Amino acid sequence: MNLLKRVLTAVVLIPIVLLLVLRAPVPAVAAVAALVALLAVQELLKLAEAYGIGGKADEGLRVLDEALAMMREHRQRWLEAETYRLRGELLLVDPGRGPDASSEADNCFRRALDIASQQEAKSLELRAATSLSRLWQKRGKRDDAHRLLAETYGWFTEGFETPDLQDARVLLDELSQR
Repeated sequence: MNLLKRVLTAVVLIPIVLLLVLRAPVPAVAAVAALVALLAVQELLKLAEAYGIGGKADEGLRVLDEALAMMREHRQRWLEAETYRLRGELLLVDPGRGPDASSEADNCFRRALDIASQQEAKSLELRAATSLSRLWQKRGKRDDAHRLLAETYGWFTEGFETPDLQDARVLLDELSQR
């Protein structure tokens, strides 16, 4: 009986919702579509990260391509920096990428850093700087890595218990040791 009640409720509500959406002014419908796209992009980024953790970086990269296409279509750039940062991380763990993966990842991290800077998104800038600094550390560019991350980390005056700031602090400590 409970299932029947749900089905009947849905049958009655769906046409009402559709009627309200169809009668809504075009800007309102566009705003709802943009919000749905933003939420979808957030979920795609989580999925891409999960693929990377699960050893399927190539699938994660494919999902990120979908996320970027969705952002372009809906002109939603809010998560663009994080998308490029995550793309760089996935490139580094994708075994099929070969020797160019490191330079491709470097480009992704720099692009993420530039986008976050333009958007004045300090926490996304910190994430991109941490990823780029970690890559530079592996390449032996410790001084450059430390300089970049120290400058970015220095902007923050609170929130030091957050995972991103803790991660950056650990990396800074590693880069400070000789």
